[in-house]
Amino acid sequence: MIRALCLVGGLTGAAGLSQFPEFSQQYMQRLGGQVDELTRAVVAFDETALADGLGREEMLQAMAATSLVEGQVVMWRATFARHARLSENLMILQAASPVERLMMPHRLMDGATARGAWADFTPAMPLSAAGAVSAGTGFVGGWLAFAAVLSAVLWPFRKVTSVRKPTPTRRAPTVKRDPPVTRPQLVSTTPDNRPRLAGVQR
Repeated sequence: MIRALCLVGGLTGAAGLSQFPEFSQQYMQRLGGQVDELTRAVVAFDETALADGLGREEMLQAMAATSLVEGQVVMWRATFARHARLSENLMILQAASPVERLMMPHRLMDGATARGAWADFTPAMPLSAAGAVSAGTGFVGGWLAFAAVLSAVLWPFRKVTSVRKPTPTRRAPTVKRDPPVTRPQLVSTTPDNRPRLAGVQR
């Protein structure tokens, strides 16, 4: 029963992770669109700052000193940080092979991009080497995950059944000793002065 459940877990993991190469490819396409959009916004901001003879940080400080636009400073700082993060992720993912991307799940953790990619995601048959590696990895991971969960669930019951009553120790059989052999006692003598043993009739 436990092996059957672990097998189900392994097959579930294989089916799920086998789609990772295709999902990562669609995620990268959407990530590229996100980076392009952010790049246009950042370039426009920098061009506006340069037109006023200011750098990016100087422009932000000037906006913070102006009550009309000071609320946009936090938004622009978040935009710059997001642009830098997503640009780095896209560059690293594009340079990596599909198999190497299996070791980079943290590069595919942008919430908005992941939701958009998942909404348009279409499962595909894992016919590539990356798909086979992903399926094998998912099978092993699913098997081990189910085994760990079942072990944790069944552990209290195993602990109860393992507590047994102590078996009584058997004592070694007592060996009775033969009574000591005593020398016959001389109780009387015969008329011819020969000793007669006690209990011996002539």
